[in-house]
Amino acid sequence: MQRPARVAIDLGAESCRVSLLRWRDGKPAIEVVHRIPNGPVHRGGSLLWPLGSILAGLEDGLRKAAAAAPEGIASIAVDGWGVDYVRLAPDGKPLREPFCYRDERTVAVKDAADRLVPPFDLYQRTGALPHRINTVYQLLADSAGHGAEIVSRAPWVMFPEFILYWLSGRRVAEYTSATHTGLVSLTTGGWDAEVFRLLGLPLEAAPPIVHAGTIIGPLQGPLAQLGAFRETQIIAPAAHDTASAIAGIPASLDSAFYISSGTWSLAGSMIPAPITTRAALSAGYTNLGAAAGGLLFHSLINSMWVLKQCMDGWAAEGRNWPIEDLVTKAAACHAAGVLDMDAEALMLDSGMPARINAELTRRGFAPIPDVAGNEPLFARTIFESLAIRYAAAIANLERMLGRKLQRIQMTGGAARNKLLVALTEQHTGLPVTIGATESSTIGNLAVQLAASEAGGRQLSAQAVLHWAQRLCEG
Repeated sequence: MQRPARVAIDLGAESCRVSLLRWRDGKPAIEVVHRIPNGPVHRGGSLLWPLGSILAGLEDGLRKAAAAAPEGIASIAVDGWGVDYVRLAPDGKPLREPFCYRDERTVAVKDAADRLVPPFDLYQRTGALPHRINTVYQLLADSAGHGAEIVSRAPWVMFPEFILYWLSGRRVAEYTSATHTGLVSLTTGGWDAEVFRLLGLPLEAAPPIVHAGTIIGPLQGPLAQLGAFRETQIIAPAAHDTASAIAGIPASLDSAFYISSGTWSLAGSMIPAPITTRAALSAGYTNLGAAAGGLLFHSLINSMWVLKQCMDGWAAEGRNWPIEDLVTKAAACHAAGVLDMDAEALMLDSGMPARINAELTRRGFAPIPDVAGNEPLFARTIFESLAIRYAAAIANLERMLGRKLQRIQMTGGAARNKLLVALTEQHTGLPVTIGATESSTIGNLAVQLAASEAGGRQLSAQAVLHWAQRLCEG
């Protein structure tokens, strides 16, 4: 009999995809069967995720996967971006569309929270960089909104785990995803009840934490009636997409600096124990859960979001550029200056060329006229600034680790950008190895396969690495 297939759902800020793993002559073959455009939408002054269209698109993708796999589908797992969540009504349905982390409602809230729990204290307790987009500040913002008493006590579930809940009926928080909230204790690995108390957040609204590889239960609902899904189990992978992407690297990361580069770049290294010094906080490093033990110690860097916002604005004016052409033309340009990629203005949406010019002016560089033909100059400036930011991140990390790193492992969509790769090698002085573009899919599936072998035991890092290597070999 043919081995059953597996499905990986990857939620991305720009697109969501449903991938199918099938076995051909004993070898794994992965195909993206459905891709859904995604992006936050403005509604009534707020920036929200279009949950209804995401769910409809995922259902279409799962139906396509079922039709393509008559041998049956053994499991489905979901990974996605961190910090955002869905509130649930008493009937278990979404209370409202979830907020996007870029919504500005957390600006004032974070200032108030910092007076209750100083950022360095929170950093030492949870290891998570106290960034205003973190779940902890979003939950506090719920307490300040309309109907706050109802909303703030409503059960919540992180976005990838909401899809797991939608498929299984069981609400959980997977550990790698939970560590992005700023509410998980470094000491216990569970919710930090004292932080909840100090900030006035109801602990009972939080879901129970499970580890990557937990088999949540059988698929439920109408999809379960499809033949291919009759015996399908829902598995929590490393639900945060960066943890999945790192789990999908088919090589040891000893002495390596990883860059998972897309809308954001997550740039850092695997460490066995947390680093929560003032130097680490000042350098912008966070400690987040890895798929099978250890921590991902990395800096969160604003990345291809800046270029995507420029391209969307240009397209609206009829200035359309295929990304390949833009990269090629950018290679022949000189950067107009160096941007602070972490500047708050560059993390907001709309009007990005003007935001870039304001940042250039602030840093003493001449602005770039936003006219047809100058698009590659904007792109080159972004790529150069990003590569310089990577170099600074590596220098900071080496100082904190007290040792030199030997190479860079780059994954994600931006790894296809040959100019960015070349600039990264130039500014860091380190060789770059390119991993799978869809590394989070590899890691998602590697955890599913390792979990099925583990039989309920905790995941083995060696087993996850073995499956990542098998899946990358094809």
